[in-house]
Amino acid sequence: MIDKDVVKLLSDLSLTMFSKNFFGIYHGAISTKLDQNNFIINTSDAIFDKMEDKSFCTLNVNKRDYRWNIASIESHIHATIYTNIHEAKYIAFGMPIHTTAYTLEHDNIVFEDFFGKTIFKELPIYNPGDFSTWYKRNALEITKYLKESEHKIMVIKGIGTYIYDRDILELVKKIAILENSCRLLSIKSSFQ
Repeated sequence: MIDKDVVKLLSDLSLTMFSKNFFGIYHGAISTKLDQNNFIINTSDAIFDKMEDKSFCTLNVNKRDYRWNIASIESHIHATIYTNIHEAKYIAFGMPIHTTAYTLEHDNIVFEDFFGKTIFKELPIYNPGDFSTWYKRNALEITKYLKESEHKIMVIKGIGTYIYDRDILELVKKIAILENSCRLLSIKSSFQ
């Protein structure tokens, strides 16, 4: 049985991130580490604006059982991150519209607004290369990148954003600042 407080926290945050377009209806993943070997993640059929107990499952990073079949397609990436980045307590993956659109035409995000500049200054955009092999390579590439990242965030060209943190509120704050900053950059470019 999954802890009700954890479900409520992840459900509430999922709704918030869904309403801000970080998650799509079936697109995205959110998880929390329970202990060294176990984590909770959304299921593959989770609808992010209506999360409940059955929208989550508990997985063991060392034992692949039947639950892995119902878990998010991103589960193997979350497991690899939790195994290799011990400070990761929460992980989210989403496809925020303005951020992802910005990646299609740029190689870096150079922040110009106060919050973006204060928190990030500049973020590189990771080019995943061949999309057809991405799901074979992504767990290791994402984990390696995040391990070396100063901001615990990875913006991937045409795919989305991975982020982890020990503090869920910091994670959500960084997502909001990133997306709002990219939205402002998009609006700015329409004036030119």
